[in-house]
Amino acid sequence: MLGISVYLSQSVASQEAYIRKMKEHGFGSIFTSLHIPEDNPAVYRDELMHLGKLARELDMELIPDISPNSLRHLGCTWETADTLLGWGLSGLRVDYGVEPQTIALLSKKMKVALNASTLTQEEISAMKAHGLNAGSVEAWHNFYPRPETGLERESFREKNRMLRNEGIAVMAFVPGDGTRRGPLFQGLPTLEDHRFSSPFAAFLDLKDNEGVDKILIGDPGVSETALQQFSAYRDGVFYLRARPFTGDQSLLETLAAIQSNRQDSARDVIRSMESRMYALIGSKNVPPLNTVERVTGSITIDNERYGRYQGEVQITKRDLSADEKVNVVGRIIEEDLPLLPFIKGGCKFMLRWV
Repeated sequence: MLGISVYLSQSVASQEAYIRKMKEHGFGSIFTSLHIPEDNPAVYRDELMHLGKLARELDMELIPDISPNSLRHLGCTWETADTLLGWGLSGLRVDYGVEPQTIALLSKKMKVALNASTLTQEEISAMKAHGLNAGSVEAWHNFYPRPETGLERESFREKNRMLRNEGIAVMAFVPGDGTRRGPLFQGLPTLEDHRFSSPFAAFLDLKDNEGVDKILIGDPGVSETALQQFSAYRDGVFYLRARPFTGDQSLLETLAAIQSNRQDSARDVIRSMESRMYALIGSKNVPPLNTVERVTGSITIDNERYGRYQGEVQITKRDLSADEKVNVVGRIIEEDLPLLPFIKGGCKFMLRWV
């Protein structure tokens, strides 16, 4: 599942259009933080009720991060926390300091998200001894606003292996690339590797390489381009931004068609199945032009010197030397280069010139 983060320091009304748009693009979960300031608990209570009503209308999951003090401000105790389900909440993210028997009791009433980064096997065993309903429990990693403090990948993997062995689903955050959350505005990733990654590239890494079950955008906004990439992916297409090295608009329009990597996926390049099988480039000769070094992400067309391969379109997955038989017509932008390894045999892709 994909999700977003909404922060109640801004009114829900001012964020409603964004929430609705993200739902339309396939995002089904909302995270918010309820570390409520002492001076205005009533405002946060009203905003949470507004957010819960909207989440229910849109059929979106809503799970807030809550502290004992915040729970008290909402007029609840751990024993009565399930009354918040009536506000449109789906569950609670519970941090350290809550007794195992309390968490086990909560898990029988609502979804419970535990702090994956600090959760130990001993704590899970203690919760299970008190009757934990593991089917209602997820482990949510933190996000890390300060650069250089995000998680290291191998320890992240080790923790996730332990959690999966215990039958617990895992959630992690990726940064946004639109509105970023202050006061540092340096992204809100779980993994430090993703600090300056695009949301979509970080999502693919967590999903395909790390097997994370739920992925949320930590920052409160994403760009229109990121949304287009998520939407295209939902339709089974990789959306790749590229810079042209030619002014031939007819050729650029042709290359912008949806194409497919050949089923027999090559090591060094993505090969457009349509380019030769369906004569995407047409029947005219392709004269040699810009036959330069093919750095990673180069978009190429085999020219007339390649005989029967003439017209084949490729995207290089690694640096390749110049070849007088291969024209370089563009290149994938740096931010989207990490997407190339995920385009396996049979995957569809489309180029968008920027």
